[in-house]
Amino acid sequence: MKDNFSTRSDLYAKFRPTYPDGLFAFLLSQVLHRENAWDCGTGNGQVAGQLATYFKQVYGTDISQQQLDNAVQLPNITYSKQPAEQTNFTANSFDLIVVAQAIHWFKFNEFYAEVKRTLKPGGVLAVMGYGVISITPKVDAVVNKLYSNIIGPFWDTERRYIDENYQTIPFPFEELTFPQFTINQHWTVQHLIGYLETWSAVKHYQKQNGTNPVNLIKDELIEAWGKPMERQITFPVLLRVGKTTA
Repeated sequence: MKDNFSTRSDLYAKFRPTYPDGLFAFLLSQVLHRENAWDCGTGNGQVAGQLATYFKQVYGTDISQQQLDNAVQLPNITYSKQPAEQTNFTANSFDLIVVAQAIHWFKFNEFYAEVKRTLKPGGVLAVMGYGVISITPKVDAVVNKLYSNIIGPFWDTERRYIDENYQTIPFPFEELTFPQFTINQHWTVQHLIGYLETWSAVKHYQKQNGTNPVNLIKDELIEAWGKPMERQITFPVLLRVGKTTA
């Protein structure tokens, strides 16, 4: 598993979007019990915090201690620095395992073996993420200029799994059907800029060139944004849901 998010992990916690309540309602409708959940690749603990509302105990793991140091703190969340592919959890521990915007960094076969070991019979695995943001045609064009043209060569090869909507990742589970979900929030242009600066390819560009590529489109982005203080932003939710045999 790659660690692309230790640098300025405080920004990651501040600017990344949150998943809709309807998505969690769907997952809750599929689990048999609400005892233990594992948020694998928890990052800033955003999803762990949402799961903590529903589960007796939530465990969040990540390979970035800096991310864990900035994670959501609640009494029923336990964090630990562990790779996704090899943990110290006992067998048949979890009713639900969630991977949010992280599965593309994992070693698939090893991780899925760990999922099958640690999920309870009838347990659920949810692999979720979100695609490219949509706001207005003008704003989207500027964002795409950054995404494709300026930092395009700096994306890790694993990013293609997101561009392919997680449909091309291996998924050796009995797969469930689900409704379509989107993330809909209201952001300022400054929040959007902060979000763009969390992109892994932006960090790779900065490391190689010593400058922030977001600055190259900032003025154009502000002009495209226009007068409204806030605009609705939309992300398509990427989702694969599987269940083990009860």
